[in-house]
Amino acid sequence: MAVVSLLLALDLAGVFAFALNGAFTAVRQARLDIVGVLALGVITAIGGGIVRDVLIDALPPATFVDWRYLAVAAAGALIAFFLTRPLERLVVPMIVLDAAGLSLFCVTGASKALAFGLGAAQAVILGAVTAVGGGTIRDVLIGRVPSVLSSGLYAVPALLGATVTVVAVRLHGYGIVAALLAAGLCFGVRMIGVRFNLNAPAARVGRHEAGAP
Repeated sequence: MAVVSLLLALDLAGVFAFALNGAFTAVRQARLDIVGVLALGVITAIGGGIVRDVLIDALPPATFVDWRYLAVAAAGALIAFFLTRPLERLVVPMIVLDAAGLSLFCVTGASKALAFGLGAAQAVILGAVTAVGGGTIRDVLIGRVPSVLSSGLYAVPALLGATVTVVAVRLHGYGIVAALLAAGLCFGVRMIGVRFNLNAPAARVGRHEAGAP
């Protein structure tokens, strides 16, 4: 029961963080009205979780079973909408919220995958899918290249956090401390990547292949 409660608390915290981020993005970059802000905030918040639940056959998805998911997502989106003006000059909140949602969801995604009997590798992958899913849908909807494709240190931190989670569960050491350490690792690596503009190694393409004159 304690693990279930921990999973729910982290899941809802991730939903709230991603809802705020999606709503801020909708206002600042897409210039949407309140309906668009609410829609993008909610989709960003619950998109990854829905993809995860469909893949592991946890149907109907948790979002449609527990009213708290939609309520928290809607509340986060509306809070962001009404606080956007005093915070509109700040870029940091959007980045931090995105990293926070990424960190929380990689933990809950991996944990739930293991709870449904998936193997360690599959759980790590689903943890990352849960983490990047909402942000990817958000970016596609506003016509932006998804962060998971444009930033090498976006999926990588999620994979690291999910891996730590899976190891902790396999060693029977999963709890609030292990969950926070896994989320903290993901958050720290993501923010280091943002701070120093780090990316994973990319293929070297010559001038001719890259389309240069």
